[in-house]
Amino acid sequence: MIDLRNIETFFWVATLGGFRAAAERLNATQPAISQRIASLESDLGVRLFDRDARGIKLTGKGRELLSHAERMLQLRRDMQEAAAAKSIMSGTLRLGVSETIVHTWLPTLMEYLHDAYPALMVEIQVDTTTMLKSQLALRQIDLAFLLGPMEEPRVENLYLCSYPLSWVASPKLEVGRQPISLKRLAEWPVITYSATTAPHRAVRALLLQAGVESPRMYGSSAMSVIVRMAQDGIGPAVIAPVILHNELAQGDLRILEVKAPALPPLHYTACWMQGPDSQIPRVVAEAAQQIAREEALRPPAKP
Repeated sequence: MIDLRNIETFFWVATLGGFRAAAERLNATQPAISQRIASLESDLGVRLFDRDARGIKLTGKGRELLSHAERMLQLRRDMQEAAAAKSIMSGTLRLGVSETIVHTWLPTLMEYLHDAYPALMVEIQVDTTTMLKSQLALRQIDLAFLLGPMEEPRVENLYLCSYPLSWVASPKLEVGRQPISLKRLAEWPVITYSATTAPHRAVRALLLQAGVESPRMYGSSAMSVIVRMAQDGIGPAVIAPVILHNELAQGDLRILEVKAPALPPLHYTACWMQGPDSQIPRVVAEAAQQIAREEALRPPAKP
């Protein structure tokens, strides 16, 4: 009889590309992992991996059987979910989040998870979309809320929310009568998200289209840095006003009317890897989607 633990080991060795990574994932020793693979190969009567000095790779039969292994593990997860409902939501979820989400509805999601799934621990990492995509692909995190969707194979995507971008500036910045031209704004450095992001590229493209040669742009992955530079009057900023309630209410920043095409909004997506361990990320992503929808319907707080 085939041991399901050996099938799980086969799946993770194949998915993570090595015995050491699978051992870390399964909290086992490398010899134990090797023994499980050898036992499974003996039970099935086939070789699953080719081994050489450069490492391991799936054989043709191994690639064929991998999808069967994944289905068996998914069936186990489905059975656990049906039998235990919320009790399956335990362990640790490694959650990667773009900073805009941190400043909007993430605290509400964390309150919900604390009440609904008290046995679930959440480790939160705040980073740029570029870094979060890389970490998810390497399975260093289990779920990411990022500017998406991701088009990579085996990634599940669930739309969360959208936030418009606006030009903002400190009243200290003497930009003149509105609406303001992009050439006028380009007399100062334009402050926005880091150079690897879609908003940065979109702003740069607008400036170039407006005839601004070699636009000066200050990019940052930290919202606090963007906001502070704008408040200090270093230059105009392009940012999502949804995180600027206090700054706008207190008059530290103002939204500018600019003679330019509309900026593309920020579209946020929940992303996770397909697999037998995807149930928790899926449930949390669906909860996040509902909370984001409710947040969008809520009237803005009065100053």
